[in-house]
Order: sequence, then C-alpha cells, then structure tokens
Amino acid sequence: LTVSSAGTCWSLGKEKLVVENVIKSWVKKHKHERLPLVALGASSGGYFVSALATDLKFSSIVLMIAEGVFDQISISKQYPPTLFVHMPKDVYRQQKIREFLEGLRMEGVDAAEIECMDLPLSPGFLADRIPGLDRGVSAKLFKLFREKGFVDEKGYMKRDGRRTPWKQALSGYKISLEESLVTPVEEELNLAFAYHEMTSLQSEQIFSWFESHMG
Repeated sequence: LTVSSAGTCWSLGKEKLVVENVIKSWVKKHKHERLPLVALGASSGGYFVSALATDLKFSSIVLMIAEGVFDQISISKQYPPTLFVHMPKDVYRQQKIREFLEGLRMEGVDAAEIECMDLPLSPGFLADRIPGLDRGVSAKLFKLFREKGFVDEKGYMKRDGRRTPWKQALSGYKISLEESLVTPVEEELNLAFAYHEMTSLQSEQIFSWFESHMG
C-alpha cells in the first residue's frame, strides 16, 4: 500500500490521522488483520513514519535518508524495530541517527543502520541504470562530466547532481537528451554523490530486516 502526501512534503498533523485511517480501513477491507504491518518512509516520509509508529502497530519500520522525530515523541520498548538507511556524507543527519540509535537501544528497541556510500560514474553507468537511455548518450554524458570537471579522476561526483550545471552544458556537447530522461539522470547523479537521495540498492537488506522481525 503506497500513500503519498497531499503536499510537497509530509506533515505530522492532520495527515497522520488520515493515513492511519487509510491503512486501518484498507487492512480491514482486505481482511489482512493477521498479517504483519511494516512501513518504509523516505526523507520527510521517514519523519512521518517514525511519528506514525507511535499510533499504529508496525512489526518493524525503515527510515530512509531521515533521522526521524525521536526528539519529539515518547519512546518505549513497544516501539517497532527501526532500520535507518542513510548517506553518511550528510554529516548532520548521520550524527542525529547515531544519537537516536543509541536512544532507541537504551529503551530496548532493536535498531540498526545501513550506510549508503557514493558510487563512481563510468561511460555505461547511466545507461545501465536508466531504461531507455542509449549507451552512446551515456558515454557522451560521462565525457562531458569528466571534461567539465564534474567528476574526479576516479569518476566520483564532486557535487550533488542538483548543484552540478550539467544540463546547461548539454548543447555545447551536442547531446540530445529526451525531456523524460532529465529527471532520472539527475536522480542517478544525486545517488552517485550519495548525500540525499532515495535508493533501491539496499532493497535486499531492507526486506531482510522486515522478514526478520515478523515474529
């Protein structure tokens, strides 16, 4: 069951009650009351899930690129096992996660973290990860990044994709990139820089976390 915020980011007021009711009614309608309930939230969704877990009984939760709101809620050992999936390059968030990890464990809550590290670009990096992106275009983009100094000698992004003027440089390299591919490329660049971006690379570990806490 996927639920999206009515706004750009999740809020912790009325939306929390709305989502709680949506989940409860959906579970009841489909007669899934006996099944374990898990939750994953990313960025503001991670804050939201950490707060929602005080009202809904989850068997475990995952917070992605979010430290949660544990300084604003009351925690007991009944709080669900919590996995933080984060990018340590975001030092402030990493420090808060370490602080909250310790606090959760002190309350008897099973808590763990997965660190997502940066990834080096290569000529085929974007084509391998984005359906519909031609390998020739992928190689041209890598050449652009290298010649413009957007990546270091090992292929690692020097700045976040959002803050790298790669789109402005396309015309100078005669690279034709479909409009529908611009956002996927930028998201992959963000992921390669590994500061603040959703990721599926740790999906196996995330599902293992859920499965190991269903008893």
